[in-house]
Amino acid sequence: MIETILVEAKSFEEKTEQENTSFSVRGKLSSLWIFVLINMLFRDMHEFARVGFLEGILEANANGTQASNGTLLIAGIVLELAILMIILPRFLNVRPARWANLIVGSIFIATTIGFNLAPDLDDLFFATMEVIGLIAIIVIAWRWKDDPA
Repeated sequence: MIETILVEAKSFEEKTEQENTSFSVRGKLSSLWIFVLINMLFRDMHEFARVGFLEGILEANANGTQASNGTLLIAGIVLELAILMIILPRFLNVRPARWANLIVGSIFIATTIGFNLAPDLDDLFFATMEVIGLIAIIVIAWRWKDDPA
């Protein structure tokens, strides 16, 4: 009887440790997506201080890109995807959450670098912070192990 209780206790302890690890990873990923999103928003907000930026917005032209409904929709989708990635790790099972973080993190790194070919210093700073956060997301998601079935 005591052996059974000890085996059950050990099994419960191992299961609890695995669940805590999984929740810990979920919290880290969620927090890192908040970090990335805040840096994205501040990078955009800092543009308002740049000479000529407000005039460009009034002419529906941002950084040489003509702002159309389609352009604004794409920008909205990108921001919404970052917002969605804050909650997805908490609600998806490990495998889909891992793949979502790997794929979206990689896409965001490519777009952050690809759309910042001639950044000013504050753009470069915030983009660097975004990329560091995204690399951390990818590394953590890559190392995240499946919950045992």
